[in-house]
Amino acid sequence: MNDMSAPVGGNILNLEPYWLPYTANRAFKNDPRIIESAQGFYYRTRDGRTVLDSFSGLWSTGLGHCHPKIVKAVQDQVARLDYAAAFQVGHTGAFELAEKVTDFAPDGFDHVFFTNSGSEAVDTALKIALGWHRVRGDGTRIKLIGRERGYHGVNFGGMSVGGIPGNRKMFGNAMLPNVDHLPHTLDLEHNAFNRGQPGWGLHLADELERIVALHNAENIAAVIVEPVAGSAGVLVPPKGYLERLREICTRHGILLIFDEVITAFQRIGTPFGCQRFGVMPDIITTAKGITNGVIPMGAVLVSDAIYQSFMSGPEHAIEFFHGYTYSGHPVAAAAGLAALDSYVEEDIGSRVAELEPLFEDAIHALRDAPHVIDIRNFGLMGAIEMAPRPGAPGARGMEAHVKCFEQGLMVRHSMDTLAFSPFLTFTPELLEQTFGTVRKVLGTID
Repeated sequence: MNDMSAPVGGNILNLEPYWLPYTANRAFKNDPRIIESAQGFYYRTRDGRTVLDSFSGLWSTGLGHCHPKIVKAVQDQVARLDYAAAFQVGHTGAFELAEKVTDFAPDGFDHVFFTNSGSEAVDTALKIALGWHRVRGDGTRIKLIGRERGYHGVNFGGMSVGGIPGNRKMFGNAMLPNVDHLPHTLDLEHNAFNRGQPGWGLHLADELERIVALHNAENIAAVIVEPVAGSAGVLVPPKGYLERLREICTRHGILLIFDEVITAFQRIGTPFGCQRFGVMPDIITTAKGITNGVIPMGAVLVSDAIYQSFMSGPEHAIEFFHGYTYSGHPVAAAAGLAALDSYVEEDIGSRVAELEPLFEDAIHALRDAPHVIDIRNFGLMGAIEMAPRPGAPGARGMEAHVKCFEQGLMVRHSMDTLAFSPFLTFTPELLEQTFGTVRKVLGTID
């Protein structure tokens, strides 16, 4: 609607003041898709339609929307302690959640630094990596290595090590210095329509050796990668690739950071993605699933050795000059405690293991659908990539997103790739409904 307003429940909603993130604002405000409520696997729109969510919010609400245990925990907490100062004092919930997260985490990850998002978790992890080398006397190690098509949030640190061109284009002149990038691992000539980890591409990890030779190991602080790159369109690591990165980093004294904002909390079948791959990093970042997306929260996990390296100097002095007003927020901590309990109580790991092969079969069944040039999957992450429309990259993806919504299905698109992140408790019937709708929509797109 050109007047930038929309009727909602008999009232007029002014759309103009809100600048939507990662959204084509003009197109949206001419044809708004507004959610009024959610429950379980479904959204309810402003005009009363039910929309099946095939993306678990934004990779975030794997246990379902408005999960009753988490809702009650949040309601009780906000009535008891709404906020506590984050600096020089603490509150019970933050300590309890930190203990529960470390119990969830792989052995050896003993300490948690809380943030408010994945973006903040990444910047925190980069600071920890740089600081760790400095306190150990390796102050020359300041270079950070990311990966092409990697997504590590939108703060300047995360954008700098990230490798999605659209995120970097406008701010290229303001990126952090001393950053280099590994090549991404997707090559449709060699691994299109692969189920799970592709067999081709291990050699791409050896590019890290080239980068080390170029910059010298004594100048490199850390390498950061997503175990499975999510926002770039579900890029699954080749077999042996993560193991090779670990080997090279260990040999050269470089910290390895896994960005698990998406892959943690059972998204790929284990509490943390590194456990699924059997490759242990030095630092882990996470967010999203830690509270089931209910309250913003992120976290950085480190070993006791890294933590203790900072615990020096006068006891009254701050060891790490970093933090946020809302670090370990009481309401977020309550949501996190309830969410982590629910992962265990509902045996989510077993449910994901049962659903994963069904999801794989369902998404790959669209191999013959119009415009499809690749399908990728791992755990409960999947992507369908379409050929771009000549002269209009991203147009088919946007059209598919809108038409799916009109057909009662929420899908995520990135350019011409449709991404799927089904709820961890989805059913075979809902998988069939999801990809049946996608097939129908793809058949209507030129």
